[in-house]
Amino acid sequence: MTVKLSEGAIEAFAKGNDVNNPVLQLVNIRKIDGGSGPARYRVMMSDGLHTMSSFMLSTQLNPLAEQDQLAPNSVCLIKRSVTNVLKDGRRVVVILDVDVVKTANEMTGKIGEPTPYVEGQSKAPQTTTTPAPTVRPLQPQNGKDGSVSRGFGRDFGKKTVTAPSTPGGSSKVVPIASLNPYQSKWTIRARVTNKSGIRTWSNSRGDGKLFSMEIVDESGEIRVTGFNQEVDKFYSLIEQGKVYYISKGTLKIANKQYTSLKNDYEMTLNGESTIIPCEDSQDVPMLQCDFVSIADLEARDKDAIVDVIGVCKSAEDVTRITTKNSREVSKRNIQLMDMSGRVIQVTMWGAEAENFDATGQPILAIKGAKLSDFGGRSLSTLFSSTVMINPDMPEAYKLKGWYDKEGHALDGQSMTEMRGGGGGGSTNWKTLADIKNEHLGHGDKADYFTCIGTIVYLRKENCLYQACPSKDCNKKVVDQHNGMYRCEKCDREFPDFKYRLMLSANVADFGDNQWVTCFQDTAEVVLGQNSTYLGQLKDSNEAAFDEVFQNANFNTFVFRNRVKLETFNDESRIKVTVVEAKPVDHKEYSKRLIMNIRKLAAQ
Repeated sequence: MTVKLSEGAIEAFAKGNDVNNPVLQLVNIRKIDGGSGPARYRVMMSDGLHTMSSFMLSTQLNPLAEQDQLAPNSVCLIKRSVTNVLKDGRRVVVILDVDVVKTANEMTGKIGEPTPYVEGQSKAPQTTTTPAPTVRPLQPQNGKDGSVSRGFGRDFGKKTVTAPSTPGGSSKVVPIASLNPYQSKWTIRARVTNKSGIRTWSNSRGDGKLFSMEIVDESGEIRVTGFNQEVDKFYSLIEQGKVYYISKGTLKIANKQYTSLKNDYEMTLNGESTIIPCEDSQDVPMLQCDFVSIADLEARDKDAIVDVIGVCKSAEDVTRITTKNSREVSKRNIQLMDMSGRVIQVTMWGAEAENFDATGQPILAIKGAKLSDFGGRSLSTLFSSTVMINPDMPEAYKLKGWYDKEGHALDGQSMTEMRGGGGGGSTNWKTLADIKNEHLGHGDKADYFTCIGTIVYLRKENCLYQACPSKDCNKKVVDQHNGMYRCEKCDREFPDFKYRLMLSANVADFGDNQWVTCFQDTAEVVLGQNSTYLGQLKDSNEAAFDEVFQNANFNTFVFRNRVKLETFNDESRIKVTVVEAKPVDHKEYSKRLIMNIRKLAAQ
């Protein structure tokens, strides 16, 4: 079958018109090194009459060039493109989506005798050509089902969207996906999905401030940053959730250290930038999320940035921690479960942690959470993360319906405790008998479980040891018998030491008992006293020291434990270490028992 090219398309592109699905032949393709960013490909196209070399592939089409699907003589159907005007007035056509109609191997050579297009010159089309292409503007729109397509192969509507007639805002609206550093005149219409606070800095070069925001339209998303004067000019104008016309920002290669958005570029506002509120905003999506099932997180790489949605099963109280640079910050751990029945711990920070309300077990959607292998698998929000509570989206309604009907009766299997690490997360409830019955700890990695247990015996012999007084060292010191204590780890001698606890306890529940080891923090919770005070009692008042242990017996706690089979001197035994001990919340415990009774009754 003879391939017919869309004669006249090159002239239309050269004049800045949009062309409807032209069929062109690729004459030449050249790779342009993108420096630290992705490579770009410059393409010469022919319509059988003329050639033009001002075509560029968008970076998402790079695989077609790298795999030689786009090669000289191949014939292409250009499904979507955008024409950008450079500062010197030259036009560049960025190809956003393309189908290869005929590969280079299927063609015998060049079609026709095209010549380079020169403005004002034209050839009379041959009688065998197809009709001249129709010209139409590009405007993204949502799918028929109301969903937003992330793909680049969608057909676009015929309504032209033009920014308001204002300085810098009179050009036609283009999609975010078409933005690149090689263009200067453009306007986008996008919704602000995340807006940061104002951050300041001070160094040898002076003081400054900045803010950033994330914006989205039907075609994609991009991060925008404003500095100093732009902070004063735009920050108070911008509201999260609102839609704006944005023109004349500077595009550069995105620094993936600071953004998780799926865009090769990021935008910086400058002195020529304009931001104008848009009233007609119904067809602009609220947010673009690519949700990952919690169960699937186990197969994802550490430090991956993911979008998740789930029910908040429970939330811990806010705590304050001191970071390495001596800054205090608030944190809160919550347990998130989805329809996979898996539960993962999510750590929230700052104001979000302080203001979060877990009442009523809300639905949480988090865009841009960081995946960690701490305690198996856990998530943490970032400065750039967007956290939405009970969001207005289909995934949230579906999840809420499932949870109200059946999910509330599930304990959920925790991903944060079942594997190695310090363990945080949700409760993987077990009885002490389950340690033996389920062979916990016999795998390659330690298992984590939570139980309700009562202290029946505490071994006070050798429960205290003299440790290195250095802040980050807890190594046992050696008494030099000259008033000094030596730490082999620090390779230093000290005039004093600190007491540390390493307590062996026998814990029992209704079905079995188990020896466990409690280190410093958990031992202090079980004994109700700190190690320094206990060390003083041991040296000065042995009766009072014994009384502390007597009073600790027969108290009941929620124990979170690490269990692993260990071998010493050819003898294998199960070692259970308590990683957290806290008093029983009888209200929550009773709720769990009632749910278990209902679940058993239903079976």
